[in-house]
Amino acid sequence: MKRHLLVILLLPLALMANASKTDLLQDFPAGSTPQEVGCRIAYHFADSKHHYWGDSKFIGYHEVCAWNGALMWGRAANDAVILQKMKERFDDLVANHKENLPIKNHVDLNMFGSLPLSLYKSFPAEESYKEMGLSYADTQWQLPANAKESEKRLARQGYTWQTRMWIDDMYMITIVQAWAYRITGDRKYIDRAAFEMVKYLDELQRPNGLFYHAPDVPFYWGRGNGWMAVGLTEVLDALPKDSPYYKRILKGYKKMMKSLLRYRNDEGIWNQLIDQPDFWTETSGSGMFTYAFIRGVKEGWLPTKTYAPAARKAWLALIPYINSNDDVTNICIGTNKKNDFNYYLDRPKMTGDYHGQAPYLWCAAALLDD
Repeated sequence: MKRHLLVILLLPLALMANASKTDLLQDFPAGSTPQEVGCRIAYHFADSKHHYWGDSKFIGYHEVCAWNGALMWGRAANDAVILQKMKERFDDLVANHKENLPIKNHVDLNMFGSLPLSLYKSFPAEESYKEMGLSYADTQWQLPANAKESEKRLARQGYTWQTRMWIDDMYMITIVQAWAYRITGDRKYIDRAAFEMVKYLDELQRPNGLFYHAPDVPFYWGRGNGWMAVGLTEVLDALPKDSPYYKRILKGYKKMMKSLLRYRNDEGIWNQLIDQPDFWTETSGSGMFTYAFIRGVKEGWLPTKTYAPAARKAWLALIPYINSNDDVTNICIGTNKKNDFNYYLDRPKMTGDYHGQAPYLWCAAALLDD
């Protein structure tokens, strides 16, 4: 009898805990729901021009991120129209603008392969999407004929020859390998990504859980750390739990998330340099961290009681940075590494840049996913 009474008393508490998670990450005021925000940004992207990688003619990784985001949101929202628009955009690129397809010789270019693989998930009859995506994933681990000795050494150790030890890499490398695993089920792809991730964690993660932009650039740049946060998230999502790398990567992820919780600004999001309270709010990194929080709560990697309120506050804080044209504001311009404090402080702010549009779509999709 006492046992039954205890169950009766505890049941409402369990229901309240579950309802709290549901309410915090599903119930939002009008204008800030993931359906509305995702729709605004995804359809805006569908009508936007291509953006290129630096001064090249190749589709930029930042556009790929937004493109993938529109696909993610379309699947989560069951929006067949936006998925078809993303397919038509890609088909036009392949048919009429082949010169814009990235070559396969750089970490920022090979990540393009994640796009046809993500498209293949929605359009499995298009076998050419799968073949194209895998070619980018495979060449990331295939030494070119003119490989340098340093690249050959990396390959002998099991790493991609494109390893640079910049934190940006941990999204650019892992996203195409994770998608190759999702599509094929071949463990070699996700094992590559996880093995690479452990190297970056072991060598680059600081005691406070964050990452310098590069070993010789001791600044906690927001979007750079954002790439690491989403890279960790994507690898954990795809990586089987029996992987020998799973616990190490989860530990690094949790350590980073704990630090991010500490360094939020008064709005509940993050600054251009994460640990500098006098710096300006930067939306692309903030969106990436918010995505990592949302996914962490939903996947059970992070405690709901602490991180669900933080994820909700961050999402709501991001919404006012979308202007009336559905462009995200306060986005740090594309940024190379530089050992100069004022370089990061004075970076120009962009509006509508795909570096910022993409994380909003990722967040909207993650909030809609069960």
